Amino acid sequence: MARQQTSSACPDTDIPQGPVRTCVGCRKRAAKRELLRVTVGSDADGRPAVSPDPHGTAPGRGAHVHPTIECYDLAVRRKAFARALRFTAGGAGLTTEPLGELLQRMAAAHHEPSPPTDRNWSSSS
Repeated sequence: MARQQTSSACPDTDIPQGPVRTCVGCRKRAAKRELLRVTVGSDADGRPAVSPDPHGTAPGRGAHVHPTIECYDLAVRRKAFARALRFTAGGAGLTTEPLGELLQRMAAAHHEPSPPTDRNWSSSS
């Protein structure tokens, strides 16, 4: 893999530091720590599924995706998970439900409604 040479006189802040991976959803390069690694695992019913690997320690081929619903939807629409993970199975498809559920929970936890503010309505006209 060729490395990009940058001049010290003109540093480019867009180049991520450390390992770089490509999101299978949006196809943008990002630092490995900004992406969520996924592998082929199994769902609760034992069917092949895209399984999140947040620690990056699961064996086997992995793919990376931004931990957002938008990138997940793009990857599902493009059928990018099966291609990136090189998953081929005769009749069984690769379900993405476990990953989708995790990202929904992450989005809900991140966007919790703010508590109501105490406001003195007696002085308003």
